[in-house]
Amino acid sequence: MTEGVRPGSGGSLLWAVVGATGTGKTGLSLDLAEALGAVGRSAEVVNADAMQLYRGMDIGTAKVPVADRRGIPHHLFDALSVTDEAAVAWYQDAARRAIADIAARGSDAILVGGSGLYVSSVLFDFRFPPRDEGLRARLEDELDDLGAPSLFARLREADPVAADRIDPRNGRRIVRALEVLAQGGATHGGALPVSPKAWHPATRIVATGIPRGELVALLDRRVERMWADGLVDEAARLRSAGIEDGPTAGRAIGYAQALAQLRGEMTSAEAIAQTQALTRRYARRQVSWFRRYDTARWIDAREVDAASLVGEDEA
Repeated sequence: MTEGVRPGSGGSLLWAVVGATGTGKTGLSLDLAEALGAVGRSAEVVNADAMQLYRGMDIGTAKVPVADRRGIPHHLFDALSVTDEAAVAWYQDAARRAIADIAARGSDAILVGGSGLYVSSVLFDFRFPPRDEGLRARLEDELDDLGAPSLFARLREADPVAADRIDPRNGRRIVRALEVLAQGGATHGGALPVSPKAWHPATRIVATGIPRGELVALLDRRVERMWADGLVDEAARLRSAGIEDGPTAGRAIGYAQALAQLRGEMTSAEAIAQTQALTRRYARRQVSWFRRYDTARWIDAREVDAASLVGEDEA
């Protein structure tokens, strides 16, 4: 993070709307901005979904179209090309700058998304360990030679807590964790305390949740709808833009499977089924991550009116 980036004073709040995929975060964030406006407090939305950073990744990320944003300013959507790397250290700085600028305009910021590490990097006093490019290159060579399972086994032996929070197939994150450990630091998984110090002096965290059985059915239908809405065609367009050459975007859940379908490695039914399974697993990890936020207020966004959240804060 660039030193000196701090939220402005003057009473502006930082709202965080977090939770698992499919639990109504986007709709709640828009309702919350309108509810704040109704009591004379303007608000702007800041994205905290790693894949919604990418231009053109719309259907598979459930990105709200510009026309449906109700005239509310949105930041850090479509900020990267699919060939760029979504690095959380870069994101932390960009998001905090956006929030500080919003506060300087006298508005509340609403951070919305389900990418746990990205959210935590903004909300809490979280400093990233140093990088060692030479060590990183050696680990990447080992990744190419030995494969992700071998390096993941090494990580699990060295830091089981961090290993539990990393997809065993995500070679990039495994390499980064091993790079940090080799320098004597704590990995991302071990660096976030249960009750961390907030970065913004006036933070309100709202976590959205849906009972597990209902959420599973909802997510399965959502994936089917993405295919019906043209995710494979979207993936084909992004393929032309170089998504398969990028370090991050091509591995996103849904896009990886749609690309495999385009390459003839999966049928449509297989791609949908794998995406559903991975989405369910990802949702479980998201819930586990956000349960550590001991100041979060958990709600069912289908049942709680945003105006009531503003009213509680005003009281």
